Amino acid sequence: MDGLQEIYKRLKRLMYFILAAFVLGWGVTPYPEVFAGLIVGSLFGIYNMWILVRRMEKFDRAVTEGSKVRSLGTALRFASGVAVVAIAILFAEHIHLISAVIGLMIPYGLLLVERIVYHMKHH
Repeated sequence: MDGLQEIYKRLKRLMYFILAAFVLGWGVTPYPEVFAGLIVGSLFGIYNMWILVRRMEKFDRAVTEGSKVRSLGTALRFASGVAVVAIAILFAEHIHLISAVIGLMIPYGLLLVERIVYHMKHH
């Protein structure tokens, strides 16, 4: 099975391509607010994945060493989601709220699809 860092690097690379497509959509289509929401949400989604990977590595080290297990950063990731919504509401004329929330969930959807494809190939 792939290591956590390899999975994260693959997802991050894929997210950069998706972000590039969103930037093109923001500049070319008549729906810049929707693509701006997707961009903002996706950036925070990448940040949330980074937090999750970092905390899972700390969790793994703590379990291996037998020390006390700490949180996986759920509160920080939740606060990040609240920040996306706050930014979308604050700049409502430029950022579409629903697309920002969808953008926030894109990395998690990609992670799910990537793991399904991995298991279909290797099992």
